[in-house]
Amino acid sequence: MSQPLETEYAPAFQGYVAEVSEDDILPAMRAQPDALDVLLDRVTPERETFRYAEGKWSIREIVGHLIDGERVFGYRALCIARGETQNLPGFDQDQYMLTAPFDEIYLEDLLSEFRLARLSNIAMLRTLDEAAWLRMGTANGNPISVRALAYIMVGHTRHHMNVLRERYLTAG
Repeated sequence: MSQPLETEYAPAFQGYVAEVSEDDILPAMRAQPDALDVLLDRVTPERETFRYAEGKWSIREIVGHLIDGERVFGYRALCIARGETQNLPGFDQDQYMLTAPFDEIYLEDLLSEFRLARLSNIAMLRTLDEAAWLRMGTANGNPISVRALAYIMVGHTRHHMNVLRERYLTAG
């Protein structure tokens, strides 16, 4: 498996795909739950709801957002791999956050949930043949491949891990 072509995803995802240099995406996917655990291991319970500025998400909310993203991207990958031809719905992260209870859930529990969602996606993806990996579908009105979705999952998590490092774990 190699990196997706730019024609396999919308320009809005270019930043996430650019975060991934690996050609073999499944080991990168497998490594991320552990890396996220290590990154957030020293966050105290009082710090879990820290926001670096008004209107920004807390550490718990970022991990919750990663869970939501993992589920949405995984669902899209499953649908497209199975030959779905309908346009799959968009994902308004800010709208989702308005009703999400993430600040009421301990970070340890959120990290466990992220791990389970990621492992579920890996279990599904590892069974796909090459044709399924390259299959194109439509999500939020834009063409996207299963392969691109796997790279987006990794790049999305890397992006938010970088934000956590730069904005949350060095402040205060």
